[in-house]
Amino acid sequence: MSQRPHPTLTLHGARTGMDDGQTSSLTLTESALDHIADPAGEGARTFTQVFAERALRMAQVSDSMRSAGQKRSPLEGVPISIKDLFDVAGTRTLAGSVVLHDAPAAERDAAVVQRLLASGAVLVGKTNMTEFAYSGLGINPHHGTPANPWRRHEQRIPGGSSSGAAVAVTDGMCVASVGSDTGGSARIPAALCGITGFKPTARRIPAEGLVPLSPALDTVGVLAADVQGCAVVDAVLSGASPTPRTHRTPSLKQARFAVPTTLVQDGMDAAVACAFRHALDRISAAGAQVVDLDVPEFSELAHINAAGGFSAAESWAWHAQLIDRRAASYDPRVLSRILRGRDISAQAYIDLLAKRADWQRRIAARFGGFDGWLMPTVPTIAPGIADLVANEAMYFESNALMLRNPSIVNFMDGCAISLPCHQPGAAPVGLSLAGPPLGDAAVLDWAASIEAVLH
Repeated sequence: MSQRPHPTLTLHGARTGMDDGQTSSLTLTESALDHIADPAGEGARTFTQVFAERALRMAQVSDSMRSAGQKRSPLEGVPISIKDLFDVAGTRTLAGSVVLHDAPAAERDAAVVQRLLASGAVLVGKTNMTEFAYSGLGINPHHGTPANPWRRHEQRIPGGSSSGAAVAVTDGMCVASVGSDTGGSARIPAALCGITGFKPTARRIPAEGLVPLSPALDTVGVLAADVQGCAVVDAVLSGASPTPRTHRTPSLKQARFAVPTTLVQDGMDAAVACAFRHALDRISAAGAQVVDLDVPEFSELAHINAAGGFSAAESWAWHAQLIDRRAASYDPRVLSRILRGRDISAQAYIDLLAKRADWQRRIAARFGGFDGWLMPTVPTIAPGIADLVANEAMYFESNALMLRNPSIVNFMDGCAISLPCHQPGAAPVGLSLAGPPLGDAAVLDWAASIEAVLH
């Protein structure tokens, strides 16, 4: 197995190189496609579809426009991948499954794909994922599981469900990836693979043309090498600005962050605990107030979602007819979770809505006066693929642990970013900064300041 081909390219580096004439969209795109096609690499497990000819044509158009002094957006000519959960006109949306192999091709692009194409981004292909996005591990028995870039020979999980999205970025198969995040599906693989992943407030980015897992929780997420890369792609996807987002990198001396002591630090392994504490020390040393905070509301979530929560109820509603015809074609570990939704009544679903609204009000009050809260994105480093495939109890235990912290933000309808906080060469560890609904701009600004301090 090959190791990571080169240091992950930043979006700023790609744009600057094209602006200065040191590289071109065609060169960047050819490099991305070469990495995807490398038989010694992870491309075959990272992508479910590759748009090679189309991408090369798009890159040539982009270079011509740049030569004429025209740039449609900060993503002009930048190779981008899209999770195989989004419709691309003329192709089937597989959602990491084989169940949809005979489905008709999409008639139109998903809303986010339309925005990417209008921005001048070069779409290189669709990335692999956990089947129907229903796991935080990234294991896929149908299309293979791309291996984590760290100690690749050990074959560790990439995290999920946006598994291919993360590996595509780390291995130079694109500059940034668009994924989804229902309970951490962008932030978990970002944390485990050592890159940056952003979950915006869900309502900021349209979900039309997305195969749903749970519309109550689904969010379009972004993965890139750094905060600026996530912020620029997010701006294009949300329609926030046609120009690059300029981080103010506010002084951390002005910041007041909460560090929840309830639940989210439970079960940390030694590597995560060390990296997390080191990150907090660096943030404190930069002048931020870092305040331990008991958050009893976090302990209520297991009980609130004991029957399967929104994910089970809403995925069952979408999958019921498919399962009736093709249950045997599903990943059994995904199917078992969807089937929990059969027993959730309309009354139970309405009660769940009411409990969520009440919980959100109390959480908002708990974190009032803070600029955000800090926690480990996930409490352990990436476990081995083979161990989880062979042991069902270990699979579900690890899956629950990976989803536990990031899913809190989805239930809150908030926003969060995962930043790499490990030392060079060490196992990747993610530091999560979370904020309230529509607090995205502030979270991205504070994240840029924290990134500068950590690195």
